[in-house]
Amino acid sequence: MITVPLSALEVAMVQSGAPAVDTLRDTTEFARRLEGLGYERLWYAEHHHSPAIGAFPPVVLTAHAAALTSSLRLGSGGVLAPNHAPIMLAEQFGTLAALHPDRIDLGIGRGPGTFDEPTARALRRGAAPTTDAEYRDDVTAILRLLVEEVALGPLPEPWLLSSSTAGAALAAELGLPIAFAHHIRPDNTSAALGHYREHFTPSRWCARPRVLVCVETVCAGTDEEAARLAGPMDVVKAGLLQGRSEVAFPTPEEAAAHAFTEQEEKALRAFRSQQAHGSPASVVKRLTEVVEATGADELMLVTPVHALADRLRSYELVKEYARG
Repeated sequence: MITVPLSALEVAMVQSGAPAVDTLRDTTEFARRLEGLGYERLWYAEHHHSPAIGAFPPVVLTAHAAALTSSLRLGSGGVLAPNHAPIMLAEQFGTLAALHPDRIDLGIGRGPGTFDEPTARALRRGAAPTTDAEYRDDVTAILRLLVEEVALGPLPEPWLLSSSTAGAALAAELGLPIAFAHHIRPDNTSAALGHYREHFTPSRWCARPRVLVCVETVCAGTDEEAARLAGPMDVVKAGLLQGRSEVAFPTPEEAAAHAFTEQEEKALRAFRSQQAHGSPASVVKRLTEVVEATGADELMLVTPVHALADRLRSYELVKEYARG
């Protein structure tokens, strides 16, 4: 039984052979259905120049979904501070929070959102990658502007995204709730969250340490079916292991025919062992273990599978079996 709230991360995988606009339509249906399932929140990730993931701005998707739902919390998971002027992020999410009181989250991250260097430079208008000090300045500026200059009424709830101890340290220093990317850097989770809790400083945003852990979750009727559905993302990950970011998101059938190297197989097995793939019983058991190991106050599930129906079924099964 899972006793903490469950939420979802939308990464908008573009299906092989289908136009990106189909993925965009799927995100709308996904938000409606997720609200009906009783999930806590839905966040949108910022990505650029990827054949596998749609380049849909989180602020736009948040606004669209908020207008079509009534209770689901919505926001960025995350919007990437180095790519945007702090005043613009404060204005955009401040406006959303005024239009949809107590429903908007502002999850802030650091990465460029792309593996393509020309795209990363274009996003930064030719500037070099942001430094630790510049990132801290951006985050503090966003928080200050929300309060001092935007403040149209209810404020968005800020979160700091992290996949490392450095990000956790900044969240602790600023007194922000932390969303940890266990689905990206699971080996960093324990040390980073330990540092966050030990060094947390209360703030106007958060009185005590507050931890959300994001876990890659693929749930189906059987372990074998879940493995089949997870196959396309395995192909994308294998490409990244080889330094290739241009890998498209294949169909399960295409993924089943893909030949992985022994090194890739080993790395993928190690990664999967720290996520939650399998039948409902297997997934709920694994998610419960993550909560116990991390002390998470909330779990966010990311389910990068090919078809919307399979993705929704995964969330349905988890919610049904999580009740015990």
